[in-house]
Amino acid sequence: MNNTSAPTENKMGYMPVGKLLIGMALPMMLSMLVQALYNVVDSIFVARINENALTAVSLAFPIQNLMIAFASGTGVGLNALLSRSLGEKNFDRADKAANTGLLLNLITCVAFMVFGLFCSRLYYSIQTRNAEIIAYGQQYLSIVCIFSFGLFNQITMERLMQSTGKTFYTMLTQGTGAIINIILDPVLIFGYFGLPKMGAAGAAAATVIGQIIAMLLGIYFNVTRNHEIHLGGRHLKLHGPTAGAIYQVGIPSIIMMSIGSVMTFGMNKILLMFSSTAAAVFGVYFKLQSFFFMPVFGLNNGMVPIVAFNLGARNKQRILKTIRLSIIAAVCMMLIGLLTFQLIPDLLLKLFNASDEMMEIGCAALRIISWSYIFAGFCIVSGSVFQALGNGIYSLIVSVCRQLVVILPVSYFLAVRFGLTVVWWAFPIAELVSLSLSAILLIKIYREKIAVL
Repeated sequence: MNNTSAPTENKMGYMPVGKLLIGMALPMMLSMLVQALYNVVDSIFVARINENALTAVSLAFPIQNLMIAFASGTGVGLNALLSRSLGEKNFDRADKAANTGLLLNLITCVAFMVFGLFCSRLYYSIQTRNAEIIAYGQQYLSIVCIFSFGLFNQITMERLMQSTGKTFYTMLTQGTGAIINIILDPVLIFGYFGLPKMGAAGAAAATVIGQIIAMLLGIYFNVTRNHEIHLGGRHLKLHGPTAGAIYQVGIPSIIMMSIGSVMTFGMNKILLMFSSTAAAVFGVYFKLQSFFFMPVFGLNNGMVPIVAFNLGARNKQRILKTIRLSIIAAVCMMLIGLLTFQLIPDLLLKLFNASDEMMEIGCAALRIISWSYIFAGFCIVSGSVFQALGNGIYSLIVSVCRQLVVILPVSYFLAVRFGLTVVWWAFPIAELVSLSLSAILLIKIYREKIAVL
């Protein structure tokens, strides 16, 4: 794989910021919305099997999130280093970043393949004694992990395109993969068109097939369209100092996203104290909230390379305007989420074939958790700003405080002291803590990195 065209002036250095941010972020936001749609449709079909199948898929989320954490966290470090190198016109370092990041993610996915082969049943047995949930879960999780090379390579290819401002192609890869997932879900789960009925395993198969096709499409676009970097051939080497630079930003991001897996695993354990239905509700919430969080993440994916590029180019005003517009857009999107969960939680839960018990638990949960959305938009953008400016440790501090120091202890206390309905208030409480820390650290990083430009 080798591109030969000479690099040209990058649009991230001269295009009007508002137009640039829309052009960079909108394709990502649209593709993330398609991803969110897939997440919901996937669980809707699984819920048609039975509630235990839905619970099994929900309990798999921490491991799936862990895979995404490693792939995306490495991608964040790759994105920041590559965009900054292009801003400084250091094209040799940009090539080293691209190829080293690719190899790092390939090495990591091997560990998850081994986990899928040998540990998936043990993972479920730790959480529940329900034999049906364990059986469904083992089928689903083993497939997702063993074929995780599709996920890891898809994310790497997308990060390379984001780093050079080619987010339109990222939209195509993500959108294509997600649409294939959506189409294959009912076909493989229920055995349409003469295919065998695979149940929960069919949902996993649809997922990995979509990821592998998206990966292949991403490789094609990077080779044929991404002329600012060169992949493969003599460039495909693991460069130690470059790996260190990627992980300087990437490891805090990996840990930060992995903490989400710890939090979810812990919350599932707390909720299973009450019933498997409560854990299923939590899984459904995570699917539904992706409709509002995923577009904000798409916005961030468009914002990060702009901030990183202009840090390398030492353009203070473009950095500040990008951050300001991103915060405004994120807050507006999260407020839409708040209104949706407050007004129609029952309609949303009916999509998942909710029983009376799930409806009772779920309506209260969605309404209470969504109050945290008032502050979430600002906090999410702030975390990505820290990463773009090379201070991923700040994002880590906020994430640890929010998810480990606050959510889990507070949830356990509320569960033991007041019962299931009150548990959900841990999320708004944690977001208030996150807001305070994010504001303090944003002021600090402004003084350290932006004001001196």
